Amino acid sequence: MTIDVTVRPEIPLPPERVAAYAMDWRHDAEWTQGIRTAELTRQADGGGFGTGAEVTRRAHFLGRRIDYILRVAAYEPPRLLDMVSVAAPMPMHVTYSFEAHPRGTLAAVRVRGGPGGPLRLASPLFARQVRSSLTKDLRDLERRLSEQQGDG
Repeated sequence: MTIDVTVRPEIPLPPERVAAYAMDWRHDAEWTQGIRTAELTRQADGGGFGTGAEVTRRAHFLGRRIDYILRVAAYEPPRLLDMVSVAAPMPMHVTYSFEAHPRGTLAAVRVRGGPGGPLRLASPLFARQVRSSLTKDLRDLERRLSEQQGDG
């Protein structure tokens, strides 16, 4: 794997609330930069979303359309969602984790993977772009949840 980027902000909301929203694939396009659509294309062995389920995402990144499928490797709500690509233009491993923090939730998104071959030389640029996107994603997540709280 060519990159390993983690963004870990504090979100001033309860971890159960943050995790429930962020770990629900139906919200992916609402808060994750670049994702246009997300669809559950394979259910977990016991049905629904969980370990073994697959989510197909259509995204745009660095001006290119990317279609990829992530398989859920571990699902332990509200603490952990770990996914690995099974069909993608590059290997990818995405981990979401949420823990209680004195000011709400310590949320973390870690992305490992990235371009191989000759494109591997662009890894520093790719890592900066991934970090920037993840930072914005988590800001958008906090804003969306805070707005919902105001509505409720």
